[in-house]
Amino acid sequence: MTSAPLAARLRVPTGPLFFPVTAYGQDGAVDLDVYRAHVRHGVEAGAAAVFACCGTGEFHALTPEEFEACVRAAVEETGGRVPVVAGAGYGTALAVRYARLAEAAGADGLLLLPPYLVVAAQEGLLRHYRQIAAATALPVIVYQRDNAVLTPETVVGLARTDGIIGLKDGLGDLDLLQRIVSAVRTEVPGDFLYFNGLPTAEQTQLAYRALGVTLYSSAVFCFLPELALAFHRALTTGDEATVHRLLDGFYRPFVELRARGRGYAVSLVKAGVRLRGLDVGEVRPPLHEAREDHVKQLARLIERAPALLEEDTTK
Repeated sequence: MTSAPLAARLRVPTGPLFFPVTAYGQDGAVDLDVYRAHVRHGVEAGAAAVFACCGTGEFHALTPEEFEACVRAAVEETGGRVPVVAGAGYGTALAVRYARLAEAAGADGLLLLPPYLVVAAQEGLLRHYRQIAAATALPVIVYQRDNAVLTPETVVGLARTDGIIGLKDGLGDLDLLQRIVSAVRTEVPGDFLYFNGLPTAEQTQLAYRALGVTLYSSAVFCFLPELALAFHRALTTGDEATVHRLLDGFYRPFVELRARGRGYAVSLVKAGVRLRGLDVGEVRPPLHEAREDHVKQLARLIERAPALLEEDTTK
């Protein structure tokens, strides 16, 4: 666990937020050695934080024992250089269990995934997140998406809750998010963090930045850290030419390819990691592997990346 408060370390990120995939061996079991290598390479490449066992890391597919082992491995590999945030989810009781396992493993914070199956009212969602936040000393980020869509009033309630430091938006409703940001800014003193959590968030980050949301998850960082870093640097410095070149040359075609299969936000990313030389195995059911022709298209996109990075923007 790092010593500085999580919110302070995340507020001005030095690089992309890294959501590593979970590595499996040929027997289907978690391969901690490969997972450690994946996390270590990401930190060395310039990740600002490691979000372990979240959506890209197949939280849904891990047993509690596997989850704790992966979080502990991520903490050990980062060595305090960057914070480690662990996923937690399902119903309240199980989410509390995962939260406490993450705390025992040395995580710096929690990303609370939507509750399992049920579509709850706002008061139930608020109670759910408050109970998890109260279960550990870890700071909490709430992930809005799917069956966990929050009103501005509910997010104000979250922002007033001890331990809850931010909201990750995976919904993409910018009107709702603007109202949330405005309500929290008006009614709750202090800084509350916001994250763009849409799949391949780089594709929408220009729009999110217009709302003041500068933090975003980067699955592409898993297999093309140099390109993800270049995009992050261009956004930060206002280099619009590079931003547009990378959006047009890589991110848009990648998003279009990702949309061709359900679950590709994970399986296509794992395919990319394998294409770059690290065998992280396949995805676990109910996800499925990307089609061979789609993997070949991904390989061509990856092959084009160096040229995109080397283009002279002054021409």
